[in-house]
Amino acid sequence: MAADEISVLLATYNGARFLNEQLQTIEAQRVGRINIWAGDDGSSDETLEILASWQERWKRGGFHLIVGPGKGYVENFRNLVIAAASERGYLAFSDQDDIWDRDKLSVAIAVLKAVPLSKPALYGGRTRIVGSDGQMIGMSPLFKRRPAFSNALVQSIAGGNTMVLNRTAANLLAETCELTSFVSHDWWCYQIVSGAGGHVIYDPSPRIGYRQHEGNAIGENQGWQARVKRIAALADGHFAAWNDCNIRALERCRDKLSDECKCLLDAFQDARIGGPSRAVCNLWRYGIRRQTFASDMALYAAAALGKL
Repeated sequence: MAADEISVLLATYNGARFLNEQLQTIEAQRVGRINIWAGDDGSSDETLEILASWQERWKRGGFHLIVGPGKGYVENFRNLVIAAASERGYLAFSDQDDIWDRDKLSVAIAVLKAVPLSKPALYGGRTRIVGSDGQMIGMSPLFKRRPAFSNALVQSIAGGNTMVLNRTAANLLAETCELTSFVSHDWWCYQIVSGAGGHVIYDPSPRIGYRQHEGNAIGENQGWQARVKRIAALADGHFAAWNDCNIRALERCRDKLSDECKCLLDAFQDARIGGPSRAVCNLWRYGIRRQTFASDMALYAAAALGKL
């Protein structure tokens, strides 16, 4: 077992049904010290009792239980990032109901070690979609284009539950979490790490089971129905609203961005206000793209319709 240290940020809300199983899979990880930071957002079931029981018997590192802000999972994770800012080593996110492979963290850490510590680095990847019983029912989309800020501006490609950050990226994330809110913690990690000139690694091999059930905060992201919903979001204004939020956040953290990424951000903002022809032209000229041809076409359609 390696001597690496990692902090796992666990956001909970009425998660008693699957929480024990998830914590068991975290406990079984093949890494050294694991510090749990659990933020509960006002659970009314047995979640707090389960967390307290695990806190008493946790032998892998520290186990911190804090009160969440009560504003949903995004703010809960943001609050946890700030709370754990003084920790050392790597940083990971955990949902309350997933199933982690035993090598989830060790594989991510091994990949991140290949990146110089002076550079912020983020690992994320695919997931197996599993049902309430833990049985596999599908896979998340496989993305083949290289991760980049030009993609991060318009798309999130990996779930937060797959992500691990090196300490440089974790420190960068904590600094920005103090400055701004955002649409989602995973999309923000992709944006700010790539935007700062960091290294983003996308693993095509899934190492967690992402559980689907009636209590999910974010649902399954696979199949034609999910694709139709994503395209609809581009057309009905939701995508534009998300971009409004993300751009505000990036502007608040503009000094963290590389010069190249500042130019990309400016080009994207210009595309949003310059009319249909300029919008489409800027997307093409600056390589602001999503991960597939079909979603690129939807992006261009949104630009042409003024929904960017």
